[in-house]
Amino acid sequence: MTNIRRLTESDAEALYRLRLHALEVEPKSFRESHEELRKVAVATYAERLGSGGEENFVLGAFEGSEMIGMVGFYRELPLKCRHKGWIWGMFVDHSQRGKGIGRALLTAALERARKLPGLTQVRLTVSTTQDAARKLYVSCGFRVFGLESQAMCVNGEFVDEEQMALPVSS
Repeated sequence: MTNIRRLTESDAEALYRLRLHALEVEPKSFRESHEELRKVAVATYAERLGSGGEENFVLGAFEGSEMIGMVGFYRELPLKCRHKGWIWGMFVDHSQRGKGIGRALLTAALERARKLPGLTQVRLTVSTTQDAARKLYVSCGFRVFGLESQAMCVNGEFVDEEQMALPVSS
């Protein structure tokens, strides 16, 4: 049975390993490269996990003690933009896909986000190469509001990103 929970400082190493794996196997899905992540210490991840408060968090999906999926959320800091939050870093290990884990992670993140006073919108970006992720987001109510052409250049190949938003009530 898959367990989804908020990550704490003690999960930093598992999150780091899963994130590194995600960046290596899905380079067109993330703006950060695995080379860039390798320059970040696991201790930095632990510090970030411990300092997020209710407005910045990472959820992990676990099979037993193994982290098999992740999703992050942060709320914008500027006063004029605090009505917006962002989903980031969504990933489910390839061996676990097709089991509803991605939907469960996203749903759990959105449930937490909806409890934040004054939050009216959750946004995300998704590579146009990621059909399954795009379908998941649309099925959860996200709608495309923009396209960033050539958002990334991965190994000499340009990748476009859709910008998506979901209205939420608080």
